[in-house]
Order: sequence, then C-alpha cells, then structure tokens
Amino acid sequence: MSATLDAAEPFSHPALFYRGAEEYLAGTVPFVEEGLRAGQPVAVAVPGPRLELLRAELGASAGSVRLIDMTVAGRNPGRIIPGVLRAFADSHRDADHVRIIGEPIWAGRSATEYPACAQHEALINLAFTGRPVTILCPYDAIELDPRVLEDAALTHPTVIDNAKSTVSTAYDPGSVIQAYNVPLPRPGPDARHHVILDFDVDNLVQARQVAADIAVRAGLGTAAVGDLEIAVNELAANSVRHGGGRGTLEVWVDTALVCQISDAGRLTDPLAGREPVGLSGNGGRGLLMVNHIADLLRTHTGPDGTTIQARFSL
Repeated sequence: MSATLDAAEPFSHPALFYRGAEEYLAGTVPFVEEGLRAGQPVAVAVPGPRLELLRAELGASAGSVRLIDMTVAGRNPGRIIPGVLRAFADSHRDADHVRIIGEPIWAGRSATEYPACAQHEALINLAFTGRPVTILCPYDAIELDPRVLEDAALTHPTVIDNAKSTVSTAYDPGSVIQAYNVPLPRPGPDARHHVILDFDVDNLVQARQVAADIAVRAGLGTAAVGDLEIAVNELAANSVRHGGGRGTLEVWVDTALVCQISDAGRLTDPLAGREPVGLSGNGGRGLLMVNHIADLLRTHTGPDGTTIQARFSL
C-alpha cells in the first residue's frame, strides 16, 4: 500500500515498516508509479542494494526517477535535509507536489550515528511543514532494533505496516529531538593523539594547525586534511562569534578522527546547519558547510553551552 496525501496539510511524512523485499517493493513501487502518472517529480534516496532492487522493478520508469544512494549522500544524517531532500524539492518548486522516498536508517548504522539519524527524522517535520511534498521513509522491521521502530512512530504522523496505513498516536517529534540531545561520546581508553586547546580570536590559526597535524599523523589524505581544516575553522569561528568569544578544541583518533569544539553559547535553532542558506542569508553557512564536509556531526546544547563533534572517517 502506498502513502496517501493529507488534504489538510500539503506535507506528508509516513513511515513504511517492511519485512523483506516483497513488502519493500509493495510499499514503494506504487508510490513511485502514482507520482509519475500524476506528473510529479520523484526521487528515491535509499541504500545501494535497495536502490538496485527498485531500479530493476521499475524498469524503464526508473529513468524518470532521481536515484540516490543514501549510504553515500546521507552518510552524515545532517546533510540529508539540505543536500538530498531540500535540494530535490527546491529544484521543483513549480510542481504541484513532489514525492521522495528517503531511507536514512539501515542495519549498518552505528550506535554513534543513530542519534543523529533519529533527530534528522524528527527535523524533517519542521523543515517541510507547509510544503507540497511527501517523504516516505522505509524501515526494515526485521533487521532494525525495536527502539528504532518506536522512534519512527514518534517522528512520523502516519505509519504503514502490513499494508495498512494508520495515524501514529505516539507522534511527538520534539520529544525525539530532546531525547537525543545528550552529552557526546568521550575518548575511550584506546584513543590516540588526544589534544586539548583553548582558543579565541587570536589563535584560530593554531587550532586549525593542531587538527591538521593530527589528521596527517592519522593518515588522512591531503584533500581530507584540507576539508578538516575548513570544518575546524568554521566551528571555531562560530564559537568566537556566538559562543562568548572563546572555546575549547579537542581532537583525538579512535575509529575515526574526532574534532570537538565546546563553548558557552546555546544553539536554539534545531535546524541550524540543516537548511540551505542563500547568498543573501545572514549566517548559518558555517555549520551547513561542516555538515557537508564531515562524515558525522553531532551536537549537544544546553544551559551550560554547546558541544559540536565532527567525525571524519580514516
């Protein structure tokens, strides 16, 4: 059964619980085909194996669909809204309605990544309210942890399960945003190259250099080191501008290279860094840029300040 559109609210965000390839195709292919018959732009952003499954089932119709491997485009959940969902929807603003299948959570997601994934699903509802868009989110009900399905009921107003669409009485995306606003992972006993540096406007160059030196020692390539320097510069500059004029940089290496910046500011916009910023915008580009650069970005904010952790694959 495919998702239906809510006439009262142009934006629709159903979750599709599936068990195996047959249910996956039964829930997604009609959704795509209905959109194509109606002349609506359709995009599919799902993990590679599911993408190929859909491509084969759609046949010649696949050529009319924007196909995106979510394991690449959405490796960092923080870039999915601006770089995948909004990028496609905004390119079709003249359409009566836009359809997207987005599967940001799959069995290979790590426990470190998952909180950012859950928050992403909650934030979609803020980013698209009032837009004539439907985003259908498949969830593997066999492979995923039951807690993931419970969170899906909190972040999606409608749940499709066993070919039946029902209103989610648990729907409360704000609770998910808060539930995963938790202190970020600290360096473990096996962490290497752990460095702490307090910075202000006078030693931003030193902060970049410290991070770059560790990145080189960890084996990152030249291009990746350059990206990391940009990310550290943007985060540190944000601390100077908005976090009380100073902050603390920590860098370490475990399963990834981690750059963490803490300051006394409080991040009040949950969509910060997740929405496209126009050339005439008055800020917000720095965090958006870091989301596009980093392999994972997580944030913890509260009355005592904000900590942002950017992870880069080795």
